[in-house]
Amino acid sequence: MPKARRNGSGAAASVDFAKYRPSEDEPYMSERQLEYFRRKLFDWKSEILRESQGTLDQLQEDSFHLPDITDRASSETEKALELRTRDRQRKLIAKIDAALRRIETGDYGYCEETGEPIGIRRLEARPIATLSLEAQERHERAEKVHRDE
Repeated sequence: MPKARRNGSGAAASVDFAKYRPSEDEPYMSERQLEYFRRKLFDWKSEILRESQGTLDQLQEDSFHLPDITDRASSETEKALELRTRDRQRKLIAKIDAALRRIETGDYGYCEETGEPIGIRRLEARPIATLSLEAQERHERAEKVHRDE
């Protein structure tokens, strides 16, 4: 979507984002809303990266050899589960980065299929959303039909 869709007065810098919540009563994807979602996405990414570093630290500490085969198997299973979780989070970081790029290009908040606004409530729940709720539902129905065939 073109940058012209951005509305706002540039007042984002003076907003207390700890208390601010976007509303349907203000211009959609105003500078204030964009800054709010930029911060939300950045904070989410930072939290994931902190957790990942904690996992790496824990895996390095747990690298000693356990004498009991059952304990060793349990430890390996826990490590494998943790690594799968981190892999999903790595993919999530890529989606967060893509959302941050969409903010920069002025495309954030608009459905990539229809060009219509995704909606504040949906973005609050899933800030990386690229489809409106209706487009997402159509996509999931089509996916289900293909899966059932």
